[in-house]
Amino acid sequence: MSRSGGRILRRAITRNGRRLSAGTALVGLFQACEAAIPVLIGVIVDRAVTPGDGTALALWIGVLGLVFAVLTLSYRFGARLLMAAIAEEAHRLRVEVSAKILHPRGVHTDFRAGDLLTVSTSDADNTSYLLDYVPRIVGALVATAVSAVTLLLISVPLGLAVLLATPLVLIVLQISAPLIRKRVADEQEQAGRAASLAVDLVTGLRPLRGIGAREAAAERYRGVSRRSLAATLRAGRTQSIYLTASTTLSTLLACGIAILAGWFALTGRITVGQFITVIGSAQFLVEPFGLLAIVPGLVAEARASADRVARATDAGLILPRGTAAPAAERCELRLSGVRHGPLAGLDLHVRPGEFVGVVARRAADAEALVGLLALPTGYEGTVQLGGVPIDEVDRDHARRLLLVEPHHCDLFTGTIAANVAVHDDRDSLAEALAAAAADEVVDTHPDGLDTPVAERGASLSGGQRQRLALARALLARPPVLVLHDPTTAVDAVTEHAIAQGIRALRHGPGSGFGTVVITSSPALLAATDRVVVLGDGVVTAEGTHADLGAADDSYRRLVLR
Repeated sequence: MSRSGGRILRRAITRNGRRLSAGTALVGLFQACEAAIPVLIGVIVDRAVTPGDGTALALWIGVLGLVFAVLTLSYRFGARLLMAAIAEEAHRLRVEVSAKILHPRGVHTDFRAGDLLTVSTSDADNTSYLLDYVPRIVGALVATAVSAVTLLLISVPLGLAVLLATPLVLIVLQISAPLIRKRVADEQEQAGRAASLAVDLVTGLRPLRGIGAREAAAERYRGVSRRSLAATLRAGRTQSIYLTASTTLSTLLACGIAILAGWFALTGRITVGQFITVIGSAQFLVEPFGLLAIVPGLVAEARASADRVARATDAGLILPRGTAAPAAERCELRLSGVRHGPLAGLDLHVRPGEFVGVVARRAADAEALVGLLALPTGYEGTVQLGGVPIDEVDRDHARRLLLVEPHHCDLFTGTIAANVAVHDDRDSLAEALAAAAADEVVDTHPDGLDTPVAERGASLSGGQRQRLALARALLARPPVLVLHDPTTAVDAVTEHAIAQGIRALRHGPGSGFGTVVITSSPALLAATDRVVVLGDGVVTAEGTHADLGAADDSYRRLVLR
C-alpha cells in the first residue's frame, strides 16, 4: 500500500474517532451478548431443566431476555452511529476529490474524466467502508474471545483449539491479500478507462457520425470494454476462490470443535448443558470466523480505492500561485507571439468594451485558443489579463475577470434556475435569459425556471442546452467573456436574436466589457466590432465582417451560408 493510501485510511479512522469508537464498543457489546446466548442456554439446561427447578428456570429466562434486550439496543444504536460515520466520510472524500479536480490552478493527473468520476464515487465509497470493517473485525474478535474463554472454562482442549486454529486460518488466508488488492485495483482502473471513453464517445457522437468514424469508435470502445470485463472477471474469480477457501476453512474449524465436544460429552467429560453450549458456540463461531477469514479481502479493496483517492487528491497543480489582482474595470486581454499547439506566434488584442469575432480556418486553432485561455499552461509568448501576465494573476481573481465558455457545455441534475442563476438577482437573470434567447426555453415549460433538468441536460434539446449555458455565462458578467461556437444547435432566426442580445447586454453605451466569440456564424460575426481570421496558427486577416465579406473570397467561403 502506498503511504498516501495509508494516510487516507488512517485519517478516515481518526477524524471519525468519536462515532467509530462508540459504534465499535456497541458492536463489540452486541457480539459479546450473542456469544453469551449459547452459554445461558447451557446454564438453563444444567441448573433449571435437568433438576426441574421452576424458580431457577424463570430467573435464567429473565436473564436471557435481558441479554436479548441489550443485544438489540446495542446493535441498533451502534449501527446508526457507524452508518452516519460512513456516509459522512464518503461525502468528505467526494468533496475533497471534486475540489481538487475543479481547482482554479488546474490539476496534473493521468486520470481521465471517467477515471475521476469513478474515484469520486465508487472509490470514495469503498474507502469509507473501512469504518464498517473496523467494528466488524473488533466484534468478531470479541465474539471469538468470549467463546474461547467459555470453551476453556468448559474444556481446556476445546478452548485451545479455538485460540490456536483461528490465527492459523487467518495467516493462511492473509497470503492472498496482495493478489486481491492488485486485481481489484486493476479492475477499478479498467472500469474508469471504459467510463471515460464512454463519456468521450457520447459527447462526440454527432461529429463521429459526420466524419464516418462511428464504427471505428465503437470498435475502440469494444476493446476497452473487453479489457474491463476481463479485469472484472479476474478480480471476481480471485475473490470467489478466496471466499470459498475462507468459508470452507472456517466451517471445518467450527465442525471440528463440535465433533470434539460431542466426543467429550459421550465420554462424560462435559455435561449435557455444556455440550449444548459448545455446539451453540461452534455454530455461532462460523459467522465471526467467516468474517475474520475475509477481512484481508475487504481491507485490500479499501486499500486499493484509498490509493486511487490519494492519487487524485495529492495530484500536483499545473499553474503557479498568482498574487496579482488587476482591476476589473476596463480589463483587456492581450496575446503576443503565443505558441501553443498549432498556434504559431498568435497576436490578439481585445480592448475594454470591444466585441471581437475570431474565425479559424482550422478547427484545431480554435480549440487551441480556447484551451489556452481556459487553462493557460504549456505555451510560449505572453498572455496578459488587465496588463498583467496571466501566470501572475491570482487564479480565483482570474476566473472572475476571464470566463471561457467552451462549445461542449454541461448542465446538471436540478432545475433550470439552479443551472443558470449564479445569484438571486431576478432582473439580471431575466436580462441574461432574454439575451441568450433562453427565455423561450423557460416559457415553453409549464414549470418555468423550476423545470427539472436531467443529468447532462438530457431532458433538453441541444439548442436549449446551448442557450441555457450561454445565459449562465452572460449572467456571470465577467469583464472578458470568451464564447466558442455558442449557437451551432439553434436556427438562423434564434441565432440572429442571440447575436443582438449579446451585443445589447454587454456592449451598450459606456460598457467596458470585452467579448470574444470564436465562430463562423455570419449572424454573430455581423454583430462584432471587428473580426480576426486565423490561418496556420497566426492572424491572416482582420477587419469588419462586412469588409472581409466583400474583399476576401476565402473568408466568404468560411462564413457565408
